[in-house]
Amino acid sequence: MEANARFWERMMDAERERFWRAAVAAMLLAWGFAGCRESQPDVSCQVLDPEQAWHGTNRSQLDALMKTYGRCASTYNEARKPIAAFDWDNTVIKNDVGDATFFYMLAHDEVFQPPGKNWRLTSPWLTGDAVTALDAACGALVEAGSRLPTSSQPACAQELLTIYSEGKTTAGKAAWGGWNYRRMEPSYAWLAQLLAGHTRAEVRAIAEAAMAENLGNPIDTKQTIGSASVTHWVRVPGQMKDLLTSMQANGFDLWIISASPQAVVEPWAQGVGIDASHVIGIRTLEEGGKLGYNLEGCGDVPNGANDGQGQVRGNSLITYIDGKRCWMNKVLFGVTGAAALEPNPDVSKRPLFAAGDSDTDLTFMRDATALRLAINRNKKELMCNAYRNDDGRWLINPMFIQPRPQQAEPYACATTACKAADGASIPCTDGMGAPIADQADTVF
Repeated sequence: MEANARFWERMMDAERERFWRAAVAAMLLAWGFAGCRESQPDVSCQVLDPEQAWHGTNRSQLDALMKTYGRCASTYNEARKPIAAFDWDNTVIKNDVGDATFFYMLAHDEVFQPPGKNWRLTSPWLTGDAVTALDAACGALVEAGSRLPTSSQPACAQELLTIYSEGKTTAGKAAWGGWNYRRMEPSYAWLAQLLAGHTRAEVRAIAEAAMAENLGNPIDTKQTIGSASVTHWVRVPGQMKDLLTSMQANGFDLWIISASPQAVVEPWAQGVGIDASHVIGIRTLEEGGKLGYNLEGCGDVPNGANDGQGQVRGNSLITYIDGKRCWMNKVLFGVTGAAALEPNPDVSKRPLFAAGDSDTDLTFMRDATALRLAINRNKKELMCNAYRNDDGRWLINPMFIQPRPQQAEPYACATTACKAADGASIPCTDGMGAPIADQADTVF
C-alpha cells in the first residue's frame, strides 16, 4: 500500500501531470484522434471526405443535411445553431471508454474500499448475493477508505469485474435487481459510483492515462484483469472524425450524450474538438470536494441519497434509454420535472441530428427531427426501429471498424425484441406507436 501511495503521489505532481497530458496529446495526433482535417469554421458547405467509405447513400444524405441546415443555408442562425447529438461508446469510437477506464482502475488500484466496508453504499441495486461476494473477495484486504489492491489480488479484481461486466457474481448469482430497465443500467452507474473518493482532477488523470494506453495499443490488444482477458484498445473511425469536423465547419452545435461517467468522457470528447461543457454523461454528486456514490437527479427523480441500510432516494435514472432524453432536455433545453422525460412539444427544442449504436440510444434518437444515424451492432430495439424507418429519417451504417456479420434470422420485433420497464421482453412499436413487424438485417 505504501508503494501504491507513492505511485499516486508521483502521478499527481506537476511533472507527472504534464507528462500524461503530453502523452495523450501525442497519442491523439498519432492516431488522428484530434480530427482528420483542420476545422475551418468560416468555410460554408464543407462536405464529407469522399475517400471515407459510407454505406449506400449515407454520405450524400449527411452532406445534404449540412447543406440544408448549416452555415450555407439562407435560414441559418448563428444564435440558434442546429444541434447534433452523438452517443459516444461504439458510435464516435470503437469500443467503450467506460470499460477502458474501469479496467485501468482495477489494474492500478484505483477503487476504494467503501465506508464501513458497506458495499450497499455503492449502489442500491446490488443484490444480497453480490454484497456477500464482494465482502468475501475484498472485505479483508484493506480498511475502509483505502485503495483495494486489485492489481495484486485477482480474486477481488475478478469479483468486481464479473459484477460489472456480466451482471452476476463469480459464483453465478444475479448481481443486480429491482431497477427500471428504461431508465437505469446499474452496472453502468456502478462505474461512476466506484469513482467515489477521487476528485474530478484525479478522475481526469485516470481517464487520460487509460486513453493513452488504449489509443497506443494495436487493434485487438488484450490485457488480463483478475483471471479474465479483456479489451485493451480504442479507436475513433475516420468517418466519425470527418463527420464531426464537417458538422462543426458547417456551424452545427455538437453534443455527446453518453452512459459512461461524465468526468471520464470529457477528456475523450475534447480530443475530437468537443468541449467538456458539451458532454452529458453519468453525473455523481460531490461530497467534500470528492465524487460520491449518489447520482444527480433528472426529471421526476431527485438527487440521490443512500444510507446503506435500505433508505434510498433517487439513484434510479442515468443517461440510459429514457434517461438520455431526460438529460438532453434538462441540459440543452432547460426542461425540468416529469416533462423532461417526454418528447419536447416544441420541435425547435429538439436535436436536428442524432447518432447511436445501441438500445440505450433509441429514445433520444427518436427525438431528432431531420436524420438519425444508427451504427449497426445488432442491438435489437434500435435496429427494429431503424429498419422500420417509419418517418424516413433513419440511416443505417455498419460499424466502421470490425463490422458485425449479418444476423441470420430477422429481428423478432413483433414479439420479443424490445424491453419493458420491468425487464420483460415485449413487442416493439415505432415512433408513432405502431407495431413493428419482424425486420431482416440487410446493412452489415
